[in-house]
Amino acid sequence: MGKVHGSLARAGKVKSQTPKVDRQEKAKKPTGRAKKREMFNRRYVNVSAAMMVGGKIRLNPAPVK
Repeated sequence: MGKVHGSLARAGKVKSQTPKVDRQEKAKKPTGRAKKREMFNRRYVNVSAAMMVGGKIRLNPAPVK
């Protein structure tokens, strides 16, 4: 068997040091039909010219040269 990196006595050290922050209240995300509608609008309706490279819709396009 291989050796463990560091002793197990130090396991969880960073998590226990981190200050506890309460979860924030967020608006719920749409589900079902509403989510599909949002995705369609984001992908096909509101596309800019920079995203349409060579007739294809690129999700993370590199800068056009």
